[in-house]
Amino acid sequence: MSSALFDKTTYALGASINFRQLRQDVVSSNIANAETPGYKAKKVDFENALQRAVDTDGLYKMSIDNPNQYPVGGGQIEDVRADVYDNPDITVTNDGNTVDLEREMATLSENTILYKAAVELINKKLASLAYASTEGGGGR
Repeated sequence: MSSALFDKTTYALGASINFRQLRQDVVSSNIANAETPGYKAKKVDFENALQRAVDTDGLYKMSIDNPNQYPVGGGQIEDVRADVYDNPDITVTNDGNTVDLEREMATLSENTILYKAAVELINKKLASLAYASTEGGGGR
């Protein structure tokens, strides 16, 4: 039995919450600058990196057939970094601004829902740990 208190899912949920907070900050900044001439909308990507780090299905592992090869894929959740960059999927307005307000509002709404879902899931995992350590311990 593993001595770790938290499993891979708990760490992935924690990382997801942190990244969703970053996305919330970036999208909020885009919305706040929707009327700023020359402002370039930013975008945050982390889902693929998080999926590779978690790799619960082993889909990203490569087989090693030769002792001179190195294992690739499946990283540590702590090593996952979000990419923040100028959003290339936006058209430029006459004043040079690239914020699409409707798209940003939709992204903000989606991100809020996913953030709340991740928080709810991690709360349930922690509640089950608390139950197991107190009332569910049995042996009385």
